Amino acid sequence: MNRPKHGFRFAFCAVLFSAAAGAQSPLPAPPGPVPPSLGTAKALFVSNGGSDSGLFPEPFSGNPNLPYNQFYAALKTRSEFRLVSSPAEADLVLELRLTAPDGPSVANKRHGASDPLPMLRLVVYDRKTHYVLWALTESIEGALLQKSHDRNFDQALSNLVLDFESLTGKLPAAHP
Repeated sequence: MNRPKHGFRFAFCAVLFSAAAGAQSPLPAPPGPVPPSLGTAKALFVSNGGSDSGLFPEPFSGNPNLPYNQFYAALKTRSEFRLVSSPAEADLVLELRLTAPDGPSVANKRHGASDPLPMLRLVVYDRKTHYVLWALTESIEGALLQKSHDRNFDQALSNLVLDFESLTGKLPAAHP
């Protein structure tokens, strides 16, 4: 007679654990609100947040101002924003920075050396309150050749501009 009880207990526990496991799988959260000022902004001030050391002239060509110069030029030529020369004239202040934190150790390197994982980080501030409204990050894929590093940098920067324009609802018209 004990066999049916143990079988019932086992089945009950299996159902209970499977229900608990199913309850633990999270449902996708609804997207949070985007601050309205991101969509209504017309004037931007672009700030050069700098570049970590050791990235120029290798692995990237140019100098530490390259990210700022290229980002500014991309916004100037393809966005609907008016770029201003003073934060006081802007609706939003953008700070662009090229960082290169150490990545995971590569097993075949001696003493656990790490490769830098460069990324572009754009922080969007509300000019009036100085609070961060949004932050975007684009990783730059690694490469062996400097040409490939430069191409990957250009692609990440282009993606960052596109991410920002998408966030603000100001995507440029499609090019033929």
